[in-house]
Amino acid sequence: MKRRLYEAEHEAYRKSIGGYLEKAVVPNYAQWELDGIVPRSLFAELGELGVLGFAVPEEFGGAGVRDFRFNAVLQEESARLAVSPATLGPALQADICLPYFLEFANAEQRARWLPGIASGELITAIAMTEPGTGSDLSGIRTRAVRDGDSYVLDGAKTFITNGVNADLVIVAVRTGEHRHQGISLIVVERGTPGFERGRRLEKIGLHAQDTAELGFAGARVPAANLLGAEGEGFFGLTRNLAQERVSCAVAAVAQAAAALDWTINYVRERKAFGKPIGALQNTRFVLAEAATEIDIAQQFVDRCIEELNAGELTGVDAAKAKWWTTELLGRVTDKCLQLHGGYGYMIEYPIARAWADARAARIYAGSTEIMKEIVGRDLDLS
Repeated sequence: MKRRLYEAEHEAYRKSIGGYLEKAVVPNYAQWELDGIVPRSLFAELGELGVLGFAVPEEFGGAGVRDFRFNAVLQEESARLAVSPATLGPALQADICLPYFLEFANAEQRARWLPGIASGELITAIAMTEPGTGSDLSGIRTRAVRDGDSYVLDGAKTFITNGVNADLVIVAVRTGEHRHQGISLIVVERGTPGFERGRRLEKIGLHAQDTAELGFAGARVPAANLLGAEGEGFFGLTRNLAQERVSCAVAAVAQAAAALDWTINYVRERKAFGKPIGALQNTRFVLAEAATEIDIAQQFVDRCIEELNAGELTGVDAAKAKWWTTELLGRVTDKCLQLHGGYGYMIEYPIARAWADARAARIYAGSTEIMKEIVGRDLDLS
């Protein structure tokens, strides 16, 4: 089905960013997977191309354009070229972290941080998950105690994307005892005494994207780094999670579509019993199912993007998009790997990497089970 989401300017951007990824990312991707991290220079180069600052006001070095369609193009081109994990960190900066600075930062903070975020000089991360607290944000235990002109932080965070590279970490902390109104957001900067990065975590997939543990042991942070009002962090987190989950959905559909394309090309060439395996009915049925589900999911995700741009997207619809598309991604990559046979299990084939990378999508940004709970509560069943 023809997509009607994009305009000429988005397609021109697609050509530009696709060309950059082919030239600068694809040749280096295998090494970055081995390194377990992308170089900081990738952020700087993407910043120079304007990728990280579309929504940043012009006075701070951005384009001043709030249009999530540009963000979606980066996800789609990365998926097409099988380098999504390499751009996950920059996408997190543009899709997930930036809205917090745009919506909650005061004038001084905006002037201090936004130019570096837009240029890629400052790399951002957001730290919500804790060793004993996953998708339940209200269970956060990392504590920040006001002491004069500072907050003193104690606690630990885990599974933090950009955790190694980050210069600015938006940390969800407990500043009060109320389950929801006791949570605040504080920006911890690189080099803060008492702020330590733990080990870079080894993952099943997404090897080119750095994930780390973070620790705070009496970390003294200026009170001027409080993002938004004290006690309003939970509501800020829940409000911005809709865009984060749409970002996940965009990536999931794009990666599923890429896996389908690779597999169609493969089954046209691979032969069994004297003919291409694409001629077998089972192959046609498997790929027909995948093509249909991807097409249907794409239309819903495109609609979510339109509603996000209009400021009308609900958290419930974002949750629907996130859980359905990430589960779809798992099904599609598994079936496509199967159609590759033994070669599908070889890491040199993009389908093998995509299959391993896909598994985390059903967990991060809120697990499938949490997404279903959000949707189920909205049905007013009790």
